Amino acid sequence: MKDFIIHSKAELIKAIDTFGFLPFFENSVAGFSIEEHIDPDCWYDNETGSWPVWEWKGPVIRETGCAYGKFFEKKACYISPEWFPDFANYRRDGYDFDARYDDGLAPLKDKQLYDLIEANAPILSKELKKIGDYRKGGVKGFDTIITRLQSQGYVIISDFVYMKDRFGEPYGWGVAEYATPESFMGKAFSDAVYQRTPQESYERLLNHFKELFPDEEERVLKKFLK
Repeated sequence: MKDFIIHSKAELIKAIDTFGFLPFFENSVAGFSIEEHIDPDCWYDNETGSWPVWEWKGPVIRETGCAYGKFFEKKACYISPEWFPDFANYRRDGYDFDARYDDGLAPLKDKQLYDLIEANAPILSKELKKIGDYRKGGVKGFDTIITRLQSQGYVIISDFVYMKDRFGEPYGWGVAEYATPESFMGKAFSDAVYQRTPQESYERLLNHFKELFPDEEERVLKKFLK
């Protein structure tokens, strides 16, 4: 990836489309994040006290139809619609979730949360926690399970929704809205996700990352993709 600076939402969308993958935060692959390529005023605007790049998250997802979630190293990343089917196929190891559970490769707690999302998508995190009883004294492990489901390619963040005050004005941080890729991306995803073997998808991903980072050690890229 050559040096570039993101100055606007439009430039962020272009970067996602160009590279296919764009993590939000600095990670083990040097230079592979929005954080390292963002205009400082778009990361945090001192004059307005706003965080523009955070506010772009929902609009970027809606406008591009890309996947967003904690896909690498438990950190957030955008993945374009073109590349997400291969990512999901590789991480799912070719299994849809029910088959994964039936083969004993997913615990009951993961299935319970996945089933709630599948049945109610799109659903805000606060509502999901409510109906699943993920609260003090209730079911434990929400953050761990939801992160694992994202990492495996079964769940994505489909939007960020701002709460509104009594005057109808948005406030606070956007609340994550969860969905399955099948419900959010529709037939385009469902038809593509299992077209290749998981190994073929992995090799395609690795070759793409080698093109993006020709000077990076292969072992670093393999570890990042794992």
